[in-house]
Amino acid sequence: MSVYPCSHVPNVIVPPSSAGCEECLALGDGWVHLRLCVHCGHVGCCDSSKNQHATRHFHATGHAVVASLEPDEDWMWCYAHGSQVG
Repeated sequence: MSVYPCSHVPNVIVPPSSAGCEECLALGDGWVHLRLCVHCGHVGCCDSSKNQHATRHFHATGHAVVASLEPDEDWMWCYAHGSQVG
């Protein structure tokens, strides 16, 4: 997959505000993978998870870029452009 520059990537990436998906933890649910909103630090579950909280966060806030919080993964995704970015 190609990586594209993106104007949505902020200059400063906010650290995670939680050790797990914030909404799933509150609901007592689990998740498949975690995504970090680089704009505000929100931690949400991926689209393979039943609740898809990372995508819901994008739709609610307009924060376009998430980073993977999975071990050994170093990538970001822009919802607005529908592509991996760097």
